[in-house]
Amino acid sequence: MGYNIAMACDYFYPQLGGIEFHIYHLAQSLISLGHNVIVITHQYGDRTGVRRLANGLKVYHVPLFVLYRETVFPCVFYTFPMVRNILIRERIDIVHGHGSASDIAQEAILHANCMGLRSVFTDHSLYGFDVLGSVLLNKLLKCTLASVDRVICVSNACKENMMYRTGFDPAVYSVIPNAVVAADFTPPTPAEQLVKQRSGRITIVCISRLFPNKGCDLLVRILPAVCKQHPDVDFVMVGDGPRFVEFQQMVETERLEERITLMGSVPHEHIRDVLCRGDIYLHASLTEAFGTVLVEAAACNLLVVTTRVGGALEVLPPHMTVFAARTAVSAIIDAANEAITRVRSGAVDTSSFHDELVDMYEWSDVAQRTDKVYRAIFETPVDKDWTAMIKRVYNHPGIWARHLYVLCTVVEFALVLIFDFLYPRDEIDKAPRWPVRPTKDLREEVRTVPEHTNGTPSGVEEIVDSEE
Repeated sequence: MGYNIAMACDYFYPQLGGIEFHIYHLAQSLISLGHNVIVITHQYGDRTGVRRLANGLKVYHVPLFVLYRETVFPCVFYTFPMVRNILIRERIDIVHGHGSASDIAQEAILHANCMGLRSVFTDHSLYGFDVLGSVLLNKLLKCTLASVDRVICVSNACKENMMYRTGFDPAVYSVIPNAVVAADFTPPTPAEQLVKQRSGRITIVCISRLFPNKGCDLLVRILPAVCKQHPDVDFVMVGDGPRFVEFQQMVETERLEERITLMGSVPHEHIRDVLCRGDIYLHASLTEAFGTVLVEAAACNLLVVTTRVGGALEVLPPHMTVFAARTAVSAIIDAANEAITRVRSGAVDTSSFHDELVDMYEWSDVAQRTDKVYRAIFETPVDKDWTAMIKRVYNHPGIWARHLYVLCTVVEFALVLIFDFLYPRDEIDKAPRWPVRPTKDLREEVRTVPEHTNGTPSGVEEIVDSEE
């Protein structure tokens, strides 16, 4: 019998990104396994209330104030009445939060623990220890995740980073990587391959949000340097962000309008077409927990050039990648030069990359491994008694932090008692469960999904657009 699961995160459709697609595809795969899944996120523009996506995936868009980069203002106790009502209404057994920087994820896990529900947290990013924002975030995680049942990390590097940041028992951690829909990232067709051969040029594709942590400050210096060294190399740059203007200025200053194409933001359903224009994919990120785009690029038969950061070393087999010796402009240029030499001389055969990756990263496999984590937390549950939870937060170091944690936990338990008295759980109407389709191979299911050209990411079908 399946569980009732609530995915909680600030980042979800209609915004596009790695966490958003992870939540969507994982939810769809879990539904195919017989679970009932809902998503709790904040409102996006006029998208508020309750919406349904493909296969009956229900999304609660909670009206909260968005503070920065689609992350809501930390409310702590303000969200408790709304989240409590949703969890009771949907008969939730497990609350699964995603993303360390997601306020909704952390608050939902805190509320769920105090209500006696099981909780799981998935971390998708790496954070440091020397920046004030990261230090405060790490302190916050120690409180909100003190009684979490399991923590899932998308790579071993992410797991190690999370263990240092929280100091939890290693037994609570599991490593489950991301996946890709291989049917969405197919190799170039014969016609597309013919166009590349006729041009006689080598095209390097870069896809990244233009933020400092993604290495855009390095790329703005790397692109003109590679163009000067190789007259037959062109670049296609995809992505938007606060540093986009710097790339425009670089192209104009270096007079590279005909060799560097700045495409800005591109809908996800068109990323495959962009990748198939290239021969090499260049990734200069300064921090990477997994790097799904590396798998997408290799699935389109591109040779990948990347830095040795985070989980990037774990994603692809060695023959598909060229690693920079250091995260520096000169080292990345050297790696790009090596990749260009391999492609130009025909020393590397990328035609088999897609076939090798088809079965390597499957959402059905991710869902099955996640299902095992869910079942494990009921076999060896964490004590959710209020005295045990208070003791856990009090044991954390820091004179001020531990007392603040205890105070917040006491207030949270007081709210649970007050709302259980004023609004008993058995008096809240229960939502009907959406009929689950028979379980089948997710790969077969994905191939039947029609393509979308209206800005909707491939695989995300909004079949009902109503409010409850």
